Amino acid sequence: MSEPDEVLDCRGQRCPLPVISLARLVPGLPPGAVVRVLADDPAAAVDIPAWCRMRGHEFLAAHEGPAYDVRV
Repeated sequence: MSEPDEVLDCRGQRCPLPVISLARLVPGLPPGAVVRVLADDPAAAVDIPAWCRMRGHEFLAAHEGPAYDVRV
C-alpha cells in the first residue's frame, strides 16, 4: 500500500481516545484520503474497524506496529 495522506499517532492512548482522535481529524480531510492510525491499545484492533462501519468509512488494513489504515 502507498503512503497514507495523514498519520495520526495515538500510541500510549487507551480506549476510546484513538477513535475520538480519528473522529476529530476526519472532517478536515478530503474524500478518499487515507489516514494511518498508530495505536498500541489492543482495543483499537476492534474499535477502529467498528467505527469505520458505523460512520461509513472504509477500513483498509491493519499493519504490524500496530497501525490501521482508514479511507475517508
